[in-house]
Amino acid sequence: MSEREVDQALVERAQAGDRRAFDLLVLKYQQKIAALIGRYLRDSADVLDVTQEAFLKAYRALPGFRGESAFYTWIYRIAINTVKNHMVAQNRRPPGDDIEAELAEQMEMGARLRDSATPEREALSDEIAHTVQDALDALPEDLRAAIMFREIDGMSYDEIATAMECPIGTVRSRIFRAREAIDKRIRPLLEG
Repeated sequence: MSEREVDQALVERAQAGDRRAFDLLVLKYQQKIAALIGRYLRDSADVLDVTQEAFLKAYRALPGFRGESAFYTWIYRIAINTVKNHMVAQNRRPPGDDIEAELAEQMEMGARLRDSATPEREALSDEIAHTVQDALDALPEDLRAAIMFREIDGMSYDEIATAMECPIGTVRSRIFRAREAIDKRIRPLLEG
């Protein structure tokens, strides 16, 4: 039985009133969802609150879940919307903490940066991280979300299309344009 089939079986049991089945889904995904939310919020209490709120929203919406996407893709979308709503209520934007370093590694620059730990390399690493974060911040929300789903979360194009509620061709285009914009900003640093 595949992971998706296991999740679907648990969802069906939860929809039939078995609370323990939903508890198993929460246990399975709470760390991933909390890590996702932690990328946007620094305060650990806020992360826990928003994670709990996301699962509460999912539980309430569970009767409407039809299984057209994987459960994780569905709860992921709920978590993203919940953290965005929380941030709007707090008048805040997502912080940039370690996302840029992860993205740099995903874009195969990490190997270059780890070759030697000289002060020059460390300075270059910091400069690249800041440049990548600036490039991400400058992207429109749809491009930023697509590239983060792909490069940070490792989601497939199909999963991203489902999460973003758009055709797969649009996802490919958004990721291409986001990579192009980031590459344009960091190329001078790598060539220098």
